[in-house]
Amino acid sequence: MQISGRNKLTGKVVKVTPGIVTGEVEVDIGNGNRIAGVITKRSLDEMQIKEGDEVTALIKATSVMFIK
Repeated sequence: MQISGRNKLTGKVVKVTPGIVTGEVEVDIGNGNRIAGVITKRSLDEMQIKEGDEVTALIKATSVMFIK
């Protein structure tokens, strides 16, 4: 599969919190760093994401926020 996204972070799923409509996936990307993202419940179920899985997060650059 080819994808145009360039902001890719690969890591191990450390926590999955399913909800009614969405689910949160927390990923350890190494060096003590973790990221979390929310996906639809349907995607969570279809992909069968569970703790211990290796996943790659694609981050849409227009959705990144910074604080100083």
